[in-house]
Amino acid sequence: MSQMIKSSGAMGIATLTSRVFGMLREMVYARFMGDSWVASAFIMALTVPNLFRRLLGEGALTAAFIPIFKTKEKTEGEAAMWQAANAVVSGLIVSAAIITAVAMLGLSIALMTLSFKDETRLMLELLRLMFPYMGLACLAAVFMGMLNSRGYFFIPALGATVLNLVAIASVLWLAPHFGQTLSTQIFGLAVGMLVAGVAQAAFQMPTLHRTGYRYAWVSPWKNAVVREVVSKMIPGTMGVAAFQLNVVLTQSISFFVGDEIVASFNYAVRLMELPQGVFGISLATYLLPTLTGMAAEKKYDEFRATLGQGLGYLCFVNLWASAMLVVMAEPIIRLLFERGVFDASATGRASFALSCLAPGLVAFSVVNIMARAFYALGDIKTPMKISMVCLGLNLVFTVPLVLAFKQGGLGIANTMSSLFNVWFLFFALRKKLKNLGLAHLRSQVLLMLAAAVLSGQVAWAALHLWDRWFGHANLGLKIGEVFVPMGLALVAYWGLGLVVRIPQSKELWRSVRSRLGR
Repeated sequence: MSQMIKSSGAMGIATLTSRVFGMLREMVYARFMGDSWVASAFIMALTVPNLFRRLLGEGALTAAFIPIFKTKEKTEGEAAMWQAANAVVSGLIVSAAIITAVAMLGLSIALMTLSFKDETRLMLELLRLMFPYMGLACLAAVFMGMLNSRGYFFIPALGATVLNLVAIASVLWLAPHFGQTLSTQIFGLAVGMLVAGVAQAAFQMPTLHRTGYRYAWVSPWKNAVVREVVSKMIPGTMGVAAFQLNVVLTQSISFFVGDEIVASFNYAVRLMELPQGVFGISLATYLLPTLTGMAAEKKYDEFRATLGQGLGYLCFVNLWASAMLVVMAEPIIRLLFERGVFDASATGRASFALSCLAPGLVAFSVVNIMARAFYALGDIKTPMKISMVCLGLNLVFTVPLVLAFKQGGLGIANTMSSLFNVWFLFFALRKKLKNLGLAHLRSQVLLMLAAAVLSGQVAWAALHLWDRWFGHANLGLKIGEVFVPMGLALVAYWGLGLVVRIPQSKELWRSVRSRLGR
């Protein structure tokens, strides 16, 4: 069994744990606030610090820093590597503190001097309170990148589990102390996000300490490593900024088109992130340092083979997941979220958004892997340029589609723009490497797609039979309504994969058998 499956599988288990607790958090959120205007205001407020978190933490900074961090280890030793890390962390702390202070001051002045609708005022008040979460999450993301570069994948991936547990606790125990109405209790969730940010960053430190890391202030001013990181991250920052600004713009449009659109689409996105995070992002996280090492040693044949292998595993897993999310959207939403203030009409809105978003699952995940292939080759500009073009397309798609289909329009627009993104990335990487060596993968993906469509038909037939014979009147029947059709579809998909000899089906089957044997 390949190291890729072992490493991404171990991280996948940790990511699955965090995603499960993340789903529990969303279930608690749904029961507490549904897809009301208060929920939309909270999600909109959290979007902005997440924008800067992805700019400074999970996006261009880590993409620029990890290759330098890895190269320092190989060429100059651990002392130089940790010195470089401390310089970058020190620069991040200063940058995050300045951005947070300016943002909170600007928001305070706006709230004191301007008049806003209740929905907008609540969103801005929540944003002001949650903005420091940005810096905390940035630190956690950089710490995780450092640990990944040192070969640690499982423990860092559990950091999100800590965040989710704190967020759940904020709903159950903190929110009731903030008043009697939803619009005041929501501030308990905002305070919970700050506590969660501290917990997630602190959770990484013991493992970093064991690897030899000791934080010490290193002035980032005129530091050679910081200058190199900044020079490399500026193009990537533009691309990530374009993406995040696009998210803010599209959600802002949606926020004013309908009160429930932002919240209902957010629940669909969270369900999409479960399969995307468990395997897609886990695999992409493993591939960045792995492909970087191969590129540094100019092992381009291994680079192509590893990239193709990763794309094959990704398509095999996520094509089936995409089919299930399209066919099973309504029963999945009903099982997970329909309780408390989240009623049947909210289920209909969120399931419509999910069925429109799910066809893009494979494209979303492939974009993550292809972008990391460029990063490993030291090219941040190309995926940035492609991203900006596709985000422009997404904005063009969003405006008419949201007006016509509301939350479903957001899903369709995201799916369409991601498909364009994949096509452009493949075209650009083929020009860069002359030959991608992926001809064999095309026929495999076609077989996977056919198997996914057939398994989706199995799930659809089983779902309709279940509803006719049993319905979904209680929790047990709701569980059966989801897992019986999906179980039959999984058997059909994997069986078809073995029959038509899809290599990924055999490899993953051997992996499962060996784990069960142990």
